[in-house]
Amino acid sequence: MPFYCDNVAGNILSFMVFIAPVPTFYRIVKTKSAEGFHSLPYVVGLFSAMLWVYYAMVKTNVTLLITINSFGCIAETIYVAIYFTYATRKARMKTLGLVLLLNFGASGLILFLTQILCKGPKRAEVIGWICVAFSISVFVAPLSIMGRVIRTKSVEFMPFNLSVALALSAVMWFLYGLLLRDVYVAVPNIAGMILGVLQMVLYGIYRNCKSNDDAVDKKLPTVVNVDQEQPTKVNSEAYLVNIPSMASASGEAKDGKNIEDPQVNSQV
Repeated sequence: MPFYCDNVAGNILSFMVFIAPVPTFYRIVKTKSAEGFHSLPYVVGLFSAMLWVYYAMVKTNVTLLITINSFGCIAETIYVAIYFTYATRKARMKTLGLVLLLNFGASGLILFLTQILCKGPKRAEVIGWICVAFSISVFVAPLSIMGRVIRTKSVEFMPFNLSVALALSAVMWFLYGLLLRDVYVAVPNIAGMILGVLQMVLYGIYRNCKSNDDAVDKKLPTVVNVDQEQPTKVNSEAYLVNIPSMASASGEAKDGKNIEDPQVNSQV
């Protein structure tokens, strides 16, 4: 009974982890842009969920492990598809390469080799260690986001609810693996607990900090109006002049006319 209750709790918390990115992808759909986000955590998450489904099917008697990771496969596939739809061409090609490499190439190779080379209980053992390695990579994948938080001093791309759900889910699955004496379930969740706590600590440190990416308000220069008929006479009135940003999409000609910069306006 304790095993079942702990596994159900682990499934509920894992479900929360899988749906935690929903607000992020709602924002991507609403803005029609995936700029600032990365597909790697979701591609690796899909690969890890696929491996755990395979492990559970080989080991048997772990139905709840199959159900939650099947849902994970569906959720991560939807996330990757949304990202692919709204990402830039360069990001799409990178995502496509990752999907082909991991979710088709690596998973197919693992399936083929374990079926051919491993027999009986040995097969579950080999798959288990592979799951350990890639589950840790799932927990390590958000390190790029943590680095961005430290660099920009902004938690915009690291939702707090995802960090909490990740830590709690890792705790429950660690306890489940401990009670079941399944080292393949327990070990990777140690990394999950540590990284989940680190993300919450970072959130607490930088949640009230202003992002370094925010535009810095600059004092506009003033131009003194000179009387054309009497050049030596200076008008005391001063006018604020808004100088366009160097990063604007159009250049500014010396005669005041806008000229289009083809390099800036070109599609990336």
